Amino acid sequence: MKFTPLILLILFAVTGSSFTGTLHTSPAARKITVVFHNQVSGKDLVLGDSVKTSVGETITVERFRYYVSNFSVQLEDGKTQKLPPEYFLVDEENPVTKTITLAVPEGKIVRLGFLLGVDSIRNVSGVQTGALDPMKGMFWTWNSGYVMAKIEGTSGSSSSAGNRFTYHVGGFRAGMNVLKTIDIDLRAAGSAISEIHINADIDRWFKGNTELKIAETPVCHSPGALAMRIADNYSTMFSLNSVK
Repeated sequence: MKFTPLILLILFAVTGSSFTGTLHTSPAARKITVVFHNQVSGKDLVLGDSVKTSVGETITVERFRYYVSNFSVQLEDGKTQKLPPEYFLVDEENPVTKTITLAVPEGKIVRLGFLLGVDSIRNVSGVQTGALDPMKGMFWTWNSGYVMAKIEGTSGSSSSAGNRFTYHVGGFRAGMNVLKTIDIDLRAAGSAISEIHINADIDRWFKGNTELKIAETPVCHSPGALAMRIADNYSTMFSLNSVK
């Protein structure tokens, strides 16, 4: 059997889905909108404003970006429907990127899943376009791959030049994989969902599963143990805001 590049992409894309039930790919029947609301400690993120994190450090966020991809939905019958692979870069500096449109199958959606980051195949697929264009500033090298999430700013707690903190989190290979599957529970929502609003709280970067203090670690620019620790934290930053 001859495999086309598209088939190979679908076969090998890493979604890491945590959903139960059988995984299917089905024709899209309708469209829904997913809106990301970036926040700090439950308040809307405003670039350039000073806020205090839950570990007691004051930060001024200047840049906040992250990739979301490989969406799937679980329907009321328990079956998980994998959507065609798409890649989106949510960038606080560009408000239009915080709203994305997905084509989904008919039926009540009870869970929404997505990959926080860029799957392994796309990390080794050469120069790409759109959200995956290296000119977006979210790519290291062909060996290290994409920066899955990035936050930059200043803090009086930082000992780096200019009191800067910069966390560029990436890594997709074994032993340094930061890819995270996010699961949004929609079971309490109605059957006619057209919009899903999701919070992404920066505070969880600093106090998710472990504490991350800028005073101790103001910089992360490569795959490895620190990047994995930060990814474990920020994987908890998403929560359901509301549905329409």
